[in-house]
Amino acid sequence: MKLAGKVALVTGAQQGIGAAIALAMAEAGADVAIAYLDKQQEAGALAHRVRELGRRALLIHADVSRLGDIEEMVNQTDKQLGAPDILVNNAGVYPRVKLLEMQEADWDYVLDINLKAGCFAAIAVAKALIAAGKPGSLINLSSQSVRGAVRGVHYSASKGGVVSMTRALALELAPHNIRVNAIAPGLTDTAQPRYGNSDAELMEMARANIPLGGRLLTPDQIAKTAVFLASDDSNATTGQVLHVNGGSYMP
Repeated sequence: MKLAGKVALVTGAQQGIGAAIALAMAEAGADVAIAYLDKQQEAGALAHRVRELGRRALLIHADVSRLGDIEEMVNQTDKQLGAPDILVNNAGVYPRVKLLEMQEADWDYVLDINLKAGCFAAIAVAKALIAAGKPGSLINLSSQSVRGAVRGVHYSASKGGVVSMTRALALELAPHNIRVNAIAPGLTDTAQPRYGNSDAELMEMARANIPLGGRLLTPDQIAKTAVFLASDDSNATTGQVLHVNGGSYMP
C-alpha cells in the first residue's frame, strides 16, 4: 500500500472533499487523524469506516481559526498516532458577501480559516516532523476562485494566498525533505456549489464549463490526487498546484 505505516492529519474531514481524502488515505494504508469542527456524527461514522479498514482513527474536535486548537490538534496526533507524515489543510469556508457590503469581520473570518490556519498547521506539523527526523508531505486546498469570484473577494484572496504560501513553504521546508503542494479543485459535487442551485442548474453549469465529461467532479477524484501527493509517487514534486477540474481551467 502506498501509505502503509504513515499518519495523515486531515482538517475539515467530517464531510465532502475532506472526508473523501481521509478515507482514501486509510484505504492507501495510513492511520488518520480526523479533525472536525461540527457534524460530530458524520466524523464518528468516518472514523468507524477507517477502523473497519484496519487503520487507527483519531477524532479531534478543533476550531482551526484558533491557534491554540491547531497546536493541540497536532500535539494529540503526535502523541496518539505519531508525528503526522501527511497534513491535508482542507478546512475552509466561503460565505458569499457582496463587495460593497463586506465588513472587516467577514474578511477576517475567511482569511483566518482559509489561509492563516493552514500556515500555522503547516508550521506545527513541520516542527513535529523535524523533531522526529521524518520527511513529510503537506497538502493545501486552493480553488479555481483564484481567478476571481463574484461575492467572494475575501475567498479569492484567501485561495490565491494559499498558492503563494504553498510555494514559500515548499522552499523553506525542502532542506528538511518536507514537500508542500496544493490541489485546486474544479466544480465538485459537495454542499458548496449546491448553495442556491438546483440539480438541473448544476448539471447545466457542468455541461457548459467542464469539457472532460461535462459533469461535476466527485470528492473521490480530488482524494486520489491527494493520495498521489502524499505518496512517494510524487517524491520529486513540491511547490506545485495540481488543477483537478476536468479541463474547465487550464493555467
